[in-house]
Amino acid sequence: MAQFGTMLAVTTIAGVITGLGAVPVLLGARVSHRVYDAALGLAGGIMIAASVFGLIIPGTEQGSLVEVMLGVFAGGFGLLAGNRIIPHVHGEYRRWRGHGGAEGGTPTVDDRLRRALLIGGAITLHNAPEGLAMGIAFASGLEDVAFVLAVVIGLQNVPDGFAFAVPVSQSGVSAPRVLAYTTLSGAVPQVLASVFGFGLVAVAQGLFPVAAGFAAGAMLAVVLREMVPSSHGHGYADAATAAFLVGFVLLVVVDAAIAV
Repeated sequence: MAQFGTMLAVTTIAGVITGLGAVPVLLGARVSHRVYDAALGLAGGIMIAASVFGLIIPGTEQGSLVEVMLGVFAGGFGLLAGNRIIPHVHGEYRRWRGHGGAEGGTPTVDDRLRRALLIGGAITLHNAPEGLAMGIAFASGLEDVAFVLAVVIGLQNVPDGFAFAVPVSQSGVSAPRVLAYTTLSGAVPQVLASVFGFGLVAVAQGLFPVAAGFAAGAMLAVVLREMVPSSHGHGYADAATAAFLVGFVLLVVVDAAIAV
């Protein structure tokens, strides 16, 4: 029970950190395409590094390469399948700016409901695999791996929260609700998925390699299918690429520091 409580606290904190990304938006920071694209690039760099150093490598250390790669394919193709049903929020950013955002009119109730459903589904697809990996790591007795995952996921959640808060704010949602929705978007799916992953280990041991690969595959698919194209279509590809490199290096340095 103590281990479950620790997992619950750690995954909740990592998820709640997403709300920090909404703070610049709520303070009235000018959200230009340059800033938004750089935020996507930063999050993408962190996610790529987290996929390799926080998930794939630890997964191969706990199991076989085949198990991890099967998880990568399952997570990546699963994300692509889900993306066909529920378009991701970043891909909708440009269109929303012209329909009820900073450059458009007032959104209708139907528009807000549709966008809320899109956002909720997108964030769940994005964050659930990470929570699953953390839950299975804790239940498998891999506390060190779980804590490293929590740190890198928390770092990733800040720019990701910013990228999420922008279209929500521009669709006419009030500031307190933007903060609440952004925070919940990270906390709820990650915590629920971690609890599910923790419970899975009670049924079958040794799931971490597959779960780590699954989370990595989903994150890689998000970056390559969604974040890179969305951050390179407005004339600020250099800013997005530079931020991507900063995010990648930042995560590698943090991972190395934690491992010492």
